[in-house]
Amino acid sequence: MSAHAQPPEKNVAPPINSALTSELFYQLLIGELSVRANEPAAGFAMVLDAAHKTRDPKLFQRAVEIALQARSGDSALTAARAWKQAHPSSREANRFVLQILISLNRISELVEPLKREISLVDSKDRVAAVTALPRYFGRASDKALVASVVEQALADYLNHPTVGAAAWTTIGRLRLEAANPGGAFEAARAAQAIDAKSEGPALLGLALMEAKLPKGELLVKKYMEAKPQAELRMAYAQTLLGAQRYGEASAQLQIITAEKPDLAQAWLIQGALELQDARLPTAEKAFLRYIELAVSTGPAKPAAESDRGLTQAYLSLAQIAEQRRDFAQAQSWLDRIGNTDDQANVQIRRASLLARQGKLEQARQLLRNLPARTPAEERFRLVAEIQLLRDQKHYSAAFELLTEAIKRDPSDLDLAYDQAMVAEKLGRMEDMERLLRAVIAGRPDYHHAYNALGYSLADRNQRLPEARQLILKALEYAPGDPLISDSLGWVEFRLGNLPEAIRILQEAFKAKPDPEIAAHLGEVMWTMGRRDQARVIWKEGMALGADNETLLETLKRLRVRW
Repeated sequence: MSAHAQPPEKNVAPPINSALTSELFYQLLIGELSVRANEPAAGFAMVLDAAHKTRDPKLFQRAVEIALQARSGDSALTAARAWKQAHPSSREANRFVLQILISLNRISELVEPLKREISLVDSKDRVAAVTALPRYFGRASDKALVASVVEQALADYLNHPTVGAAAWTTIGRLRLEAANPGGAFEAARAAQAIDAKSEGPALLGLALMEAKLPKGELLVKKYMEAKPQAELRMAYAQTLLGAQRYGEASAQLQIITAEKPDLAQAWLIQGALELQDARLPTAEKAFLRYIELAVSTGPAKPAAESDRGLTQAYLSLAQIAEQRRDFAQAQSWLDRIGNTDDQANVQIRRASLLARQGKLEQARQLLRNLPARTPAEERFRLVAEIQLLRDQKHYSAAFELLTEAIKRDPSDLDLAYDQAMVAEKLGRMEDMERLLRAVIAGRPDYHHAYNALGYSLADRNQRLPEARQLILKALEYAPGDPLISDSLGWVEFRLGNLPEAIRILQEAFKAKPDPEIAAHLGEVMWTMGRRDQARVIWKEGMALGADNETLLETLKRLRVRW
């Protein structure tokens, strides 16, 4: 039996008590000596008998402790229940019963002790006590039974104006842990109906979004109608990021930075999103603001967390300077990074700087000098060199390096996917398709592979029905991904379904402003005769990435004049 919390061994002397006769004193002494002599059963019986005779809470507790130390769960439960019967208003006695039942996994017997636990709490602490209930059941095996038992225990509070929202939220969390997201949503909705300003249902809504139940977002949006805490809005933005809804995440972060401009983490994430979308001036401004806040408030945060954030900001500012070809400034940002666990990424950025200045071999050597004490570090070093070659458009060298790596580890499907993408750049379409189909066979949920193969077929205007099915399969595994939606819009365009293509592409561009999506959306508009609108979209795309190959090829092929 594994107790919830086993007290340490104690050398307990028999307590002085007005009800303690010399005979009982002697009984307790013999009981303690029995425990020391490794005869806990005899000691337990004597101490519990004395507790019954004196009704002393300390003796009941000592009997429970002896049983727990002997790992006798049933005996501990007997003593705890006797204590509770002798002192019905003792929260400590009830809590021992509760914890021992949980340790014994006797979940069905918990309704009454749980009811008692909540009723014994001071009314001002009751919401906190109800909210804390899920923590009791971390190791319980039958999560559905736990949810049912707790719901029975909280039945008297489900319509309570003060406690009701917390009660329903607790039930919802337990239902979610029991793999019942639909039931969790209904519980959260009931909680929100009682108290629309309660944060609990909204947090549960975020958890439901992460559990792939989209309607959980309804709870979040309902809560957001009022003025929510910046921290909850931040959690919502991070959940949107996890769902790859970058545009919406950015909108939330902009609200946060306006309403609470001293929340450093919001600036860091906003900067990363702006950089991802090639908005260099606004990204730079966000990172500089983050550094200002992080340096001024650093002591209030754990040093490791602050260092990681500053390292990310300096690396990103170096990347921005590098893209502007201001190599001296990029080096200056890198020089600000001190001792850090992220030195490998610093070296990768230094290598990129060298390569951009025509020193590719020196850059490759810098990466090859990275530590490789483990297979994971060796793979990291290899992937960094491959990415460097791809960035510099040395696709043949990247393909050869990938071939060698895959020979060493044929099971590495991520490397096979990377080689497929390099094969596409080299025009080796048969190799690309072979590699992608191998990836799909090895990992049927690898949505990038479905999307890449489907888009490749669509872009070449080949086997379009098959291309559409591949892309739809990718969306099953990554619903709402704007880049996969872009592929779907493109295949609809190739199939001649122009209104559907433009609808899908507009939604994708709204979710993630991206130069490649802009290229496709603009071409559909151009084909439909909406040429002024196409030019507007393309100009937006150029602002996002003037060197995007797809966008430049589209403008050249269509002979677009501004």
